Amino acid sequence: MNKFLNNCKQFINPETKIVDHYIALSVTPARKIAYGALLASLATILQSAGMLGGIGLLVSALSTLAILIGTVISLQLGFLSYLTALFLIAVIQPSELFAFPLTTGLLGLSMGFAFRYFKSGFLAAVFSGISLTLGILFILLIIKFPILGPAATSDVDFNLIMIILLFSIFYSWIWVKGFLSIVKKFSRIPGNRAFD
Repeated sequence: MNKFLNNCKQFINPETKIVDHYIALSVTPARKIAYGALLASLATILQSAGMLGGIGLLVSALSTLAILIGTVISLQLGFLSYLTALFLIAVIQPSELFAFPLTTGLLGLSMGFAFRYFKSGFLAAVFSGISLTLGILFILLIIKFPILGPAATSDVDFNLIMIILLFSIFYSWIWVKGFLSIVKKFSRIPGNRAFD
């Protein structure tokens, strides 16, 4: 598996290389634990904002960012932040247990993985969009939870699946472009190197 992942790294182009340069750093185990705890706490707080409704739903979507940053730093850190946030959400806001692991959290994990190993931002968006679509379909078809409203669970057809897929890829593309923009702006600060 490590050989496959190392071979994938040769395909990183300048668009995603900036993320690899400024965030994907070699950090000590102690820093990984500290970053993981902070990112898991941030993801939990942001995801729990969904209970407020309205603007809270927009804020809860930002929990993806915490998991994304952790996964870009290290796959292990991202996964552990994801699991820790999942346990914290189970205690603090159990109603978000359907949304976080298969939507916002999964999107952060898959996009972080894509930033580390894929050739372009477009491939990262497609991979993340497919992952998000699979998560949403799992909630709709297997768990039968009405994440898209009551009408969607009773009538899931090919057209709805294609709409979910296209929306997920577009949503992921917005995340990819936004994250790249943030990292590029951050990289322009003289003498800056993230997490040093």
